[in-house]
This record gives sequence, C-alpha cells and structure tokens, in this order.
Amino acid sequence: MLTLLPEASAKQIADAIDNFTGGAQLSEGGVDLAIDSIAENGFTVPVEVFADNAVSIAIFADDNPDAEVVVFTFGQFAGKRRASTRMRLARSQNVIAIAQMADGTYRSTAKKVAVIIGGCGA
Repeated sequence: MLTLLPEASAKQIADAIDNFTGGAQLSEGGVDLAIDSIAENGFTVPVEVFADNAVSIAIFADDNPDAEVVVFTFGQFAGKRRASTRMRLARSQNVIAIAQMADGTYRSTAKKVAVIIGGCGA
C-alpha cells in the first residue's frame, strides 16, 4: 500500500520563509549549508549550517509536509555560529538555509538532495 504524504505548497514555503524573515529581501551567499547531495535514508539526514555574524539560522525543506525544519538561535556569547542536526526528508527536494545576520539582513543558500528511501512515510 502506497501512502502519499501531503507536500508543502509553494505558498506554504513562502509563508514559512516570510514568517522567519518578516518579508525581508534575501541575498545569496554568506551562509554555508553542508548536506550530502544523495541521502540513502531520508529518515535521518545529517545537516550542518554556518554563518559568521548570524543571530539565527533556519532550515527549510521545500517538499516536506511541513517546510520549516528547525531554527537555531545564537546568543551574543556564542563563539561560532554553527549548528548541526539530523532531519527527515520525505523525498528528493531542495534544502534551504536562511541566516538572519547581526545587521538585520538575511542571507540564503540552497542545495538539491536526492533521497533514495523517503523518511516521512506512515
């Protein structure tokens, strides 16, 4: 039996990003996203983000049922603005990292990840 998961619509993704950025314009670059381009098992996909002078970094997956994956917030005494976790990916899709910088600007980057076995199945 095949179970089809709902996927986030383009509007849901845009709304999730706008919720994080307040609708501010995004600039490319300035945030590093380390994730393999092929995920054998979408149930646990390691991901790491880094951005100098970031106050927070959010990760979005544009084809997951819920596009917002995580938001990391860094305090003023945080040494490096780096975080890592594992995430689920339902299917092959883009993973997007957006960093809110200390000057109030937002930087972004994205990578396409091919998922062999989806990680959000029922």
